[in-house]
Amino acid sequence: MSATAVHSLWTTAATAAGPISKIETPKIEYGQLSPTLIVVGAAIIGVLVEAFVPRKSRYYAQLFVSAVALVAAFAAVIALAAGGYGTTKAHIAAMGAIAVDGPSLFLQGTILLTALVGLFTFAERRLDPQAHGNRVDSFAAQAASVPGSDSEKAAVKAGFTTTEVFPLLLFAVSGMLVFPSANDLLTLFVALEVFSLPLYLLCALARRKRLMSQEAAVKYFLLGAFASAFTLFGIALLYGYAGSMSYATIAQVVDGRVTSVDPALAGTMGNDALLLVGVALLAMGLLFKVGAVPFHMWTPDVYQGAPTPVTGFMAAATKVAAFGALLRLLYVVLPGLRWDWRPVMWGVAIITMLGGAIVAITQTDIKRLLAYSSIAHAGFILAGVIATTPDGVSSVLFYLGAYSFVTIGAFAVVTLVRDAGGEATHLSKWAGLGRRSPLVAAVFAVFLLAFAGIPLTSGFAGKFAVFRAAAEGGAAPLVVVGVISSAIAAFFYIRVIVLMFFSEPKPEGPTVAVPSPLTMTAIAVGVAVTLVLGVAPQYFLDLASQAGVFVR
Repeated sequence: MSATAVHSLWTTAATAAGPISKIETPKIEYGQLSPTLIVVGAAIIGVLVEAFVPRKSRYYAQLFVSAVALVAAFAAVIALAAGGYGTTKAHIAAMGAIAVDGPSLFLQGTILLTALVGLFTFAERRLDPQAHGNRVDSFAAQAASVPGSDSEKAAVKAGFTTTEVFPLLLFAVSGMLVFPSANDLLTLFVALEVFSLPLYLLCALARRKRLMSQEAAVKYFLLGAFASAFTLFGIALLYGYAGSMSYATIAQVVDGRVTSVDPALAGTMGNDALLLVGVALLAMGLLFKVGAVPFHMWTPDVYQGAPTPVTGFMAAATKVAAFGALLRLLYVVLPGLRWDWRPVMWGVAIITMLGGAIVAITQTDIKRLLAYSSIAHAGFILAGVIATTPDGVSSVLFYLGAYSFVTIGAFAVVTLVRDAGGEATHLSKWAGLGRRSPLVAAVFAVFLLAFAGIPLTSGFAGKFAVFRAAAEGGAAPLVVVGVISSAIAAFFYIRVIVLMFFSEPKPEGPTVAVPSPLTMTAIAVGVAVTLVLGVAPQYFLDLASQAGVFVR
């Protein structure tokens, strides 16, 4: 086509569009975005602390800034919920980019509380013996030094600590806060990157077993980059299909209620092939983050290699954020496509529940075992997602809240069991732990029973809610598979309990380190939430059902 023809096309398009209107100034509701803004601001302050505060006092400054920010952001979420933004005043803020509604506030509150508990495990400095008179945490002395090199030894001797983990944690949290509340595809992708990149870095920072930690980070980074690319490609195809990034517009085009068609997109608009492929790619990126089965291969390796505090935080908070985004995508953007996505999600949920539970039986490492158990839990939560009823949303919200505290608590207990080489994660080392330190073993048993879904723990209340919603939504066969998977899973959880309480302790077995009040708090919060949500879940189930309405 000649240049003149193209030029005339441009001019005709411009004249057809009429005179160019003024660009509107963006209207940002800062108050309603305050939870995210507080965390981002604190993360930036954390970066400045790294630059200007002397090395000796950085740890305390960072811990203070992070804790205050997470508490303040949680208070902001509570204030918004009390102001009715979860129910009557729910709306789309920031010029269509962010939804402020019940599910987003509920999930943001869950993420912030999880992050606060995770922060305490990050800040723990009493578990390892002192190195050269300095207290050490779970993170490498100097991340940039080659493992085993002289520069690493010098860094350890000088007592360096990687206090950058605190701003990285905050940046990850800020991305996670935006992710479930994103209301257009571009915001969704930016949030995905903002919380993924800090996690890739955090995975590589373990003090012990550094090569394994770096390998975990590289695996996570490569697979995560692939998943991000698929997500972005899906976003591009959906844009071609609907001519818009906005969830509402895409939903209208899917339902066939579209009013105006952009002439440039008239050729592709409403082309179902673009829609189906785009949704498949986008869902793949989200299922990767959740750890559902065909996209789960990174989970065990990364959970095993990453520093245990990071594993706990990542296992809990990433799941909450990713399921929030998946719920919003399926319930707000694609309700008109339900007949197409439900069968696929059925398949994914079934192989995720069975795959996670069956492979977990063969695991000999406690962190890998918990990784496969988290894969099985992703399957159980997907059963609630498939329900496509208001109960489905509220049951998933409840399950995510309950699951995240159990997970962080369980990984916090894993950090306590140590031998000469750091954490003793091999299951054989846990034999007889119940005789050597009954309290730690009992607490871990509570978490394992919650994972197994035994009554009077939060896991039972969560599973019951999810399975009931699935059964009412017409997915009864899924519930049968879920119950069978739960039974398989209960076997390996109870096997660990038997190993701890009914085996003879080995004389050269691991010791249980006495943590500072930080980790004690993290574990105590985990146990308290597990028991409260198990014994009296009704208030929280009601809260989740009030919060379970998406703003359209």
